[in-house]
Amino acid sequence: MQTPQFLLDLLQLLLDLAAPAAFCTLAAAGVSLRHEGGINFHVNGRTGKWILWTVVLLTLPELLQWIAAQGVNIPSGSGLVGTSWLATMEIIFKNFVNQIVVAKLVPVLAAYFVLKATLDGAAGENPLGSIIAALFLMSLSATMTLFQSWNSGSQYAMTDMLSSLWNYIAGQILPAAAGLACIGAVINFVRHRPWTRQVCAAISFLSVSGLLSLFKAMAA
Repeated sequence: MQTPQFLLDLLQLLLDLAAPAAFCTLAAAGVSLRHEGGINFHVNGRTGKWILWTVVLLTLPELLQWIAAQGVNIPSGSGLVGTSWLATMEIIFKNFVNQIVVAKLVPVLAAYFVLKATLDGAAGENPLGSIIAALFLMSLSATMTLFQSWNSGSQYAMTDMLSSLWNYIAGQILPAAAGLACIGAVINFVRHRPWTRQVCAAISFLSVSGLLSLFKAMAA
Protein backbone atom coordinates (compact mmCIF):
# COMPACT_ATOMS: atom_id res chain seq x y z
CA MET A 1 0.00 0.00 0.00
CA GLN A 2 1.39 3.35 -1.01
CA THR A 3 1.91 5.91 1.72
CA PRO A 4 -0.47 8.89 1.33
CA GLN A 5 1.19 12.05 0.13
CA PHE A 6 -0.11 13.98 3.13
CA LEU A 7 1.77 11.67 5.54
CA LEU A 8 4.94 12.03 3.47
CA ASP A 9 4.58 15.80 3.57
CA LEU A 10 3.97 15.68 7.33
CA LEU A 11 7.08 13.57 7.83
CA GLN A 12 9.12 15.97 5.71
CA LEU A 13 7.71 18.89 7.72
CA LEU A 14 8.87 17.32 10.98
CA LEU A 15 12.32 16.63 9.55
CA ASP A 16 12.63 20.20 8.24
CA LEU A 17 11.60 21.68 11.58
CA ALA A 18 14.00 19.52 13.62
CA ALA A 19 16.93 21.96 13.36
CA PRO A 20 14.90 25.09 14.31
CA ALA A 21 13.35 23.15 17.19
CA ALA A 22 16.86 22.13 18.29
CA PHE A 23 17.77 25.81 18.56
CA CYS A 24 14.78 26.33 20.88
CA THR A 25 15.77 23.39 23.09
CA LEU A 26 19.35 24.68 23.25
CA ALA A 27 18.05 28.08 24.37
CA ALA A 28 15.95 26.31 27.00
CA ALA A 29 19.12 24.55 28.16
CA GLY A 30 20.77 27.94 28.70
CA VAL A 31 17.85 29.17 30.79
CA SER A 32 17.81 25.93 32.81
CA LEU A 33 21.55 26.30 33.36
CA ARG A 34 20.91 29.38 35.48
CA HIS A 35 18.16 27.58 37.38
CA GLU A 36 20.61 24.82 38.28
CA GLY A 37 23.17 27.31 39.57
CA GLY A 38 25.24 27.92 36.44
CA ILE A 39 28.15 25.68 37.42
CA ASN A 40 26.32 22.59 38.66
CA PHE A 41 24.63 20.06 36.39
CA HIS A 42 22.13 18.32 38.63
CA VAL A 43 21.65 14.60 38.16
CA ASN A 44 18.65 14.24 35.86
CA GLY A 45 18.58 18.03 35.64
CA ARG A 46 16.74 20.02 33.02
CA THR A 47 19.89 21.36 31.33
CA GLY A 48 21.08 17.86 30.47
CA LYS A 49 17.62 16.89 29.24
CA TRP A 50 17.38 19.89 26.92
CA ILE A 51 20.87 19.27 25.53
CA LEU A 52 19.97 15.62 24.92
CA TRP A 53 16.84 16.69 23.06
CA THR A 54 18.97 19.07 21.00
CA VAL A 55 21.24 16.20 19.98
CA VAL A 56 18.25 13.98 19.16
CA LEU A 57 16.62 16.65 16.99
CA LEU A 58 19.84 17.42 15.12
CA THR A 59 20.40 13.72 14.35
CA LEU A 60 16.77 12.74 13.76
CA PRO A 61 17.22 11.69 10.09
CA GLU A 62 20.19 9.50 11.00
CA LEU A 63 18.24 8.02 13.93
CA LEU A 64 15.42 7.10 11.54
CA GLN A 65 18.01 5.46 9.29
CA TRP A 66 19.14 3.28 12.18
CA ILE A 67 15.54 2.31 12.96
CA ALA A 68 14.97 1.44 9.30
CA ALA A 69 18.13 -0.68 9.32
CA GLN A 70 16.59 -2.79 12.10
CA GLY A 71 13.81 -3.88 9.74
CA VAL A 72 11.17 -1.26 10.58
CA ASN A 73 9.59 0.12 7.43
CA ILE A 74 9.82 3.92 7.65
CA PRO A 75 8.73 5.97 4.64
CA SER A 76 11.37 8.39 3.46
CA GLY A 77 10.67 12.09 3.26
CA SER A 78 9.62 13.49 -0.09
CA GLY A 79 12.33 16.15 0.09
CA LEU A 80 9.79 18.95 -0.29
CA VAL A 81 6.52 19.69 1.50
CA GLY A 82 3.90 19.60 -1.24
CA THR A 83 0.82 20.46 0.83
CA SER A 84 0.48 24.22 0.71
CA TRP A 85 -0.74 24.84 4.26
CA LEU A 86 1.94 22.55 5.70
CA ALA A 87 4.58 24.41 3.69
CA THR A 88 3.20 27.68 5.08
CA MET A 89 3.45 26.33 8.63
CA GLU A 90 7.08 25.39 7.98
CA ILE A 91 7.94 28.86 6.72
CA ILE A 92 6.16 30.54 9.65
CA PHE A 93 7.92 28.41 12.26
CA LYS A 94 11.36 28.90 10.69
CA ASN A 95 10.79 32.65 10.47
CA PHE A 96 9.62 32.68 14.10
CA VAL A 97 12.79 30.93 15.25
CA ASN A 98 15.15 33.01 13.11
CA GLN A 99 13.52 36.42 13.44
CA ILE A 100 12.16 36.28 17.00
CA VAL A 101 13.92 33.58 19.03
CA VAL A 102 17.42 33.92 17.55
CA ALA A 103 17.49 37.61 16.69
CA LYS A 104 15.42 39.05 19.55
CA LEU A 105 14.55 36.73 22.42
CA VAL A 106 17.93 35.09 23.08
CA PRO A 107 19.86 38.42 23.25
CA VAL A 108 17.22 39.80 25.63
CA LEU A 109 17.53 36.71 27.86
CA ALA A 110 21.31 37.08 27.85
CA ALA A 111 20.99 40.76 28.81
CA TYR A 112 18.60 39.79 31.61
CA PHE A 113 21.14 37.35 33.05
CA VAL A 114 23.85 40.02 32.84
CA LEU A 115 21.56 42.31 34.86
CA LYS A 116 20.87 39.44 37.25
CA ALA A 117 24.62 38.95 37.72
CA THR A 118 25.09 42.60 38.67
CA LEU A 119 22.18 42.42 41.11
CA ASP A 120 23.54 39.20 42.60
CA GLY A 121 26.93 40.85 43.10
CA ALA A 122 25.35 43.95 44.64
CA ALA A 123 23.41 41.75 47.07
CA GLY A 124 26.57 39.92 48.11
CA GLU A 125 25.61 36.71 46.30
CA ASN A 126 27.65 34.74 43.79
CA PRO A 127 27.06 36.18 40.28
CA LEU A 128 28.90 33.35 38.50
CA GLY A 129 25.75 31.35 37.74
CA SER A 130 24.10 34.25 35.91
CA ILE A 131 27.35 35.09 34.09
CA ILE A 132 27.74 31.52 32.77
CA ALA A 133 24.10 31.42 31.65
CA ALA A 134 24.54 34.76 29.85
CA LEU A 135 27.70 33.57 28.10
CA PHE A 136 25.96 30.37 27.05
CA LEU A 137 23.04 32.28 25.54
CA MET A 138 25.24 34.87 23.80
CA SER A 139 27.19 32.07 22.10
CA LEU A 140 24.11 30.06 21.16
CA SER A 141 24.54 30.37 17.38
CA ALA A 142 28.18 29.31 17.56
CA THR A 143 27.24 26.42 19.84
CA MET A 144 24.59 25.25 17.38
CA THR A 145 27.12 25.41 14.54
CA LEU A 146 29.54 23.39 16.65
CA PHE A 147 26.89 20.75 17.36
CA GLN A 148 26.03 20.48 13.67
CA SER A 149 29.71 20.04 12.76
CA TRP A 150 29.78 16.96 14.99
CA ASN A 151 27.07 15.23 12.94
CA SER A 152 28.86 12.31 11.33
CA GLY A 153 25.92 11.52 9.03
CA SER A 154 26.02 7.84 9.94
CA GLN A 155 23.35 5.74 11.61
CA TYR A 156 25.14 6.33 14.92
CA ALA A 157 25.27 10.12 14.55
CA MET A 158 23.47 10.68 17.86
CA THR A 159 26.01 8.75 19.93
CA ASP A 160 28.86 10.19 17.84
CA MET A 161 27.64 13.71 18.64
CA LEU A 162 27.39 12.90 22.34
CA SER A 163 30.93 11.50 22.25
CA SER A 164 32.19 14.63 20.50
CA LEU A 165 30.42 16.76 23.11
CA TRP A 166 32.12 14.82 25.90
CA ASN A 167 35.53 15.16 24.23
CA TYR A 168 34.99 18.91 23.82
CA ILE A 169 34.02 19.31 27.46
CA ALA A 170 36.97 17.22 28.65
CA GLY A 171 39.48 18.82 26.28
CA GLN A 172 38.34 22.46 26.21
CA ILE A 173 35.92 23.37 28.98
CA LEU A 174 37.42 21.49 31.92
CA PRO A 175 41.01 22.81 31.48
CA ALA A 176 39.62 26.35 31.38
CA ALA A 177 37.53 25.62 34.47
CA ALA A 178 40.66 24.28 36.19
CA GLY A 179 42.46 27.54 35.46
CA LEU A 180 39.58 29.54 36.93
CA ALA A 181 39.60 27.29 40.00
CA CYS A 182 43.32 27.97 40.48
CA ILE A 183 42.69 31.71 40.24
CA GLY A 184 39.91 31.37 42.80
CA ALA A 185 42.24 29.42 45.09
CA VAL A 186 44.88 32.15 44.91
CA ILE A 187 42.31 34.86 45.64
CA ASN A 188 40.95 32.94 48.61
CA PHE A 189 44.46 32.29 49.90
CA VAL A 190 45.31 36.00 49.76
CA ARG A 191 42.04 36.85 51.52
CA HIS A 192 42.69 34.18 54.17
CA ARG A 193 39.68 32.13 53.15
CA PRO A 194 39.40 28.36 52.52
CA TRP A 195 41.18 27.55 49.27
CA THR A 196 41.78 23.79 49.31
CA ARG A 197 38.41 23.04 47.70
CA GLN A 198 39.33 25.10 44.63
CA VAL A 199 42.68 23.31 44.34
CA CYS A 200 41.00 19.91 44.58
CA ALA A 201 38.45 20.99 41.99
CA ALA A 202 41.23 22.09 39.60
CA ILE A 203 43.02 18.75 40.00
CA SER A 204 39.75 16.89 39.41
CA PHE A 205 38.96 18.91 36.27
CA LEU A 206 42.39 18.15 34.81
CA SER A 207 42.16 14.44 35.61
CA VAL A 208 38.61 13.66 34.45
CA SER A 209 39.76 11.86 31.28
CA GLY A 210 42.35 9.91 33.25
CA LEU A 211 39.77 8.91 35.86
CA LEU A 212 37.41 7.74 33.11
CA SER A 213 40.15 5.61 31.58
CA LEU A 214 40.91 4.18 35.01
CA PHE A 215 37.27 3.27 35.60
CA LYS A 216 37.08 1.62 32.18
CA ALA A 217 40.19 -0.42 32.97
CA MET A 218 38.75 -1.46 36.32
CA ALA A 219 35.43 -2.47 34.74
CA ALA A 220 37.07 -4.47 31.94
